[in-house]
Amino acid sequence: MSRSHMQSLGDSQPVLVDAVRSPFGKSGSLYVNTRADDIMVRVLRGLLERNPQLSPSAIDDVAIAAATQAGDQGMNIGRSASLLAGIPNTVPGYSIDRWCAGAMTSVTTLAGAIAAGAYDIAVAGGVEHMGNHPIGEGMDPNPRYLAEKIVDQDALAMGSTAERLHDKFPHLTKERADKFALSSQMKTAAAYAAGEIQRDLIPVAVRSAELGYGIATVDEPPRPTTTMEGLAALKTPFRPAGRVTAGNSSGLNDGATAAIIASAGKAKELGLPVKAKMVSFAFAGVEPEIMGYGPVPSTIKALEKAGLSIGEIGLFEINEAFAVQVLSFLDHFGIGDDDARVNIHGGAIAVGHPLASSGIRLMLNLARGFEKHPEVQYGITTMCIGLGMGGTVIWENPHFTQKAGA
Repeated sequence: MSRSHMQSLGDSQPVLVDAVRSPFGKSGSLYVNTRADDIMVRVLRGLLERNPQLSPSAIDDVAIAAATQAGDQGMNIGRSASLLAGIPNTVPGYSIDRWCAGAMTSVTTLAGAIAAGAYDIAVAGGVEHMGNHPIGEGMDPNPRYLAEKIVDQDALAMGSTAERLHDKFPHLTKERADKFALSSQMKTAAAYAAGEIQRDLIPVAVRSAELGYGIATVDEPPRPTTTMEGLAALKTPFRPAGRVTAGNSSGLNDGATAAIIASAGKAKELGLPVKAKMVSFAFAGVEPEIMGYGPVPSTIKALEKAGLSIGEIGLFEINEAFAVQVLSFLDHFGIGDDDARVNIHGGAIAVGHPLASSGIRLMLNLARGFEKHPEVQYGITTMCIGLGMGGTVIWENPHFTQKAGA
């Protein structure tokens, strides 16, 4: 196996120091009277409070993603949120938009600067308040998309792209999608019962017109009482007699995530923990009408860059935008629907998918998986992206211990 470029960088190899997130809410519910930037600010502060060894003035840059760059997610949220969080005004910041992969792109963009030697340490994040900013708000798709048949109408509705995936792979049935969705709910419930998820949630102040002020401490979307019978009875809003439902899809959600990315050398110098080492990353495009298939080519590309095979990956964090999207990825690589390496704490079908924030949630879950599984050397975080893209990051486990005789 050849060593990747990232692994050969030595002290300049980008590493994940820490990651946190807010509890995720249902769109316009838990955070109905809370601004998006205030959620992001609280998460940034919580991240820095957890890492007192890091002086905020030592941060080289802050990159925050949002899929809707307007209102309380506008005004260059990377800069404005960092100022509101108390990060010194000498630290610059910028905003990122790659729709669902915003936070993932924040991480990879900063990691590229670290690998190039331009930065030593940076903060990445993502936020989406889909209650304040419904998906597609303010967009004005160019008429050429449809008039010149650049894309089909379905490409502009994410649920319709999931139905197209079912068409492309008819053996990925609604029953299989529902079974996967049920598993996500059950794994999330088990992770909550074991205290696995709560330890990385930053409490956020919330306000309700009816209940007054409160503190959000847990995710709002999970449905631990989900059953196959209940899932089978749900409507298919994107197509009559379709296969995509609210039960086997992620919801519309509000929330934020943040992470510290550093060079291996700077992390060692400051005594910062290392939760994962970046090995490679890749983004790739597919037909917009089957947007959910994007993680397949991006993973193939990332594996090639890393000099790895899919068989060397011991943990997978795959964003569950739609169950069929995850199943198409697993099916391509010959991985079982119920493979124990996949989404060990559940996924977005249960906890939610506040668009631009989700990439870091995947990294956070993978890092916790690495701690529990020192026998695993490599893991993947991957997700589909609107208008036909996928993104994949491959990570190495810093806790890896080679088994005797292996």
